[in-house]
Amino acid sequence: MPKNPAVSAKHAEPSVKLSTRGVARLQVRHPWVYRSDIVAPNDTPAGALVRVRDERGKFLGTALYSSSSQIAIRMISHGSVSDLPALVAERIRAAIAYRKELVRNTDAYRVVFSEADFLPGLIVDRYNDVISVQILTQAMDAAPVREAVLQTLREELQPAGIVERVEARIRELEQLPPLPSRLLWGEKSSAVISMNGGKMNGDETSGVRFHYDGLEGQKTGAFLDQRENYAAAAEYAHGEALDAFCYQGGFALHLAAKCSSVTGVDSSRPALEMAEKNALLNGRELEWIEANAFDLLREYSAANRRYDTIVLDPPAFAKTKRDLEKALGGYKELNLRVMKMLRPGGILVTCSCSFHVSAQDFLEMVADAARDAHKSLRVVENRGAAKDHPILLNVPETSYLQCLILSVSN
Repeated sequence: MPKNPAVSAKHAEPSVKLSTRGVARLQVRHPWVYRSDIVAPNDTPAGALVRVRDERGKFLGTALYSSSSQIAIRMISHGSVSDLPALVAERIRAAIAYRKELVRNTDAYRVVFSEADFLPGLIVDRYNDVISVQILTQAMDAAPVREAVLQTLREELQPAGIVERVEARIRELEQLPPLPSRLLWGEKSSAVISMNGGKMNGDETSGVRFHYDGLEGQKTGAFLDQRENYAAAAEYAHGEALDAFCYQGGFALHLAAKCSSVTGVDSSRPALEMAEKNALLNGRELEWIEANAFDLLREYSAANRRYDTIVLDPPAFAKTKRDLEKALGGYKELNLRVMKMLRPGGILVTCSCSFHVSAQDFLEMVADAARDAHKSLRVVENRGAAKDHPILLNVPETSYLQCLILSVSN
């Protein structure tokens, strides 16, 4: 985490002392310290900026304090902070500059990724000329910080609208007052976005277009972390394709450029209705099926249905570490079933967005499924989230998405 250049010798911020275990977490540059590692109970105000010390009083840096979360300390600087709103604005500008160097061929990408951009509790996504903001901690919810976020985004990105997407459960956990998802600034909360334009499959393309509604859908409205994986999957896709858990058609619409037919499956009717609108926007005809993917794949496998390309992009199965064994069983069942449904030379794109399922866990699960299916697999690509979702070394929570592209043989 970079030091804050704006420092002052005098500070009125409260101090928090950490146990040896809490200090050890900071020494390996992880920004989180749990409540159990605060040495003694304290009356630190909710959302306060605090000076962090070890048990002997040595200054370790400055953090955002939560009075309710089990993650009580989120480090914001390893130095002193004299002006939190100014620091937040500076970090947002740095995050925007970082994306300018990395993001290509899209007008939809993550602008700020919380801890990975040294702004814990803040998520910002860009969808063409609409900006989506998520505020996830007490400190980021403070009025001066909110105003710094909005002013900086207006100045730097000049959007037509800024919406706030609210995670009600997180606000409840942070003991923040309930809020609806809403338009914070401007007049616009929806847009048409484009992903993966430029050179694709050797041809020049304007990209795949999607409708975006800032006040509807999951997460902040789209799955931007899969954007580069959509294009990668399309590089190898061929023949008849099946996209399970297709949501609003991200993978399916990219596959349509290469495949003779594409079927998308999802249990959400609203998601499929948006997927169909997206297909029309791109002049594509796809088949959409409203069904539980587990049940449908079981039925298709029993009926000896075969495909050349299959995508598995299920929701997170492991919400907590306790869910890991069950989650791996669920992933294995899905992968085993579709491996048997793929023709020789077929392509399997299989994903996990469960942080608690590590890259090694996922690879081992896929290998186990291949053995049980009596298939040989080659790893074509081993991928993660798009580059606008950076992985911060020593913060494993920022590395959560697995995406394997596999060639399947008998």
